[in-house]
Amino acid sequence: MKQTLLMLLLASAALSTQAQTEEAAVKATVNQLFTAMKTSNQALLTSCFADSALLQTIATDKQGKTVVQHAPIADFAKQIAQLPIGAADERITFGNIQIDGALANVWAPYQFYYNGNFSHCGVNNFVLVKQNNVWKIQYIIDTRRKDGCGQ
Repeated sequence: MKQTLLMLLLASAALSTQAQTEEAAVKATVNQLFTAMKTSNQALLTSCFADSALLQTIATDKQGKTVVQHAPIADFAKQIAQLPIGAADERITFGNIQIDGALANVWAPYQFYYNGNFSHCGVNNFVLVKQNNVWKIQYIIDTRRKDGCGQ
């Protein structure tokens, strides 16, 4: 009985450690994206994404309707590369992180600063896929607003 309980405790500890390690790896990929943005590093930014990644934003059009805007990763990376270093500063708070095998989901509220000035806030939802033992961003969808940002 004691041996079975000990084995269960050890297995539980091993799974917990593995989950913490995977969570840290997922966070590292997301943080690398924001480092790439802040340093205007196109190559580093592109390396964060899976080959078939999608980038979308939930916005409101001129008629007040909710729309989903699409942006190719290559275009986003080019825009970031053209910015002065330090101009794009997105500050996130990691919320809920869920991992199941090679799939991870990250909910991350953020505040975005451009050239040191507050621009907007919202929430990023990242979907990551583990490919060749490396977490890559497959999908980002975000919201953007100027009010209710805690400023």
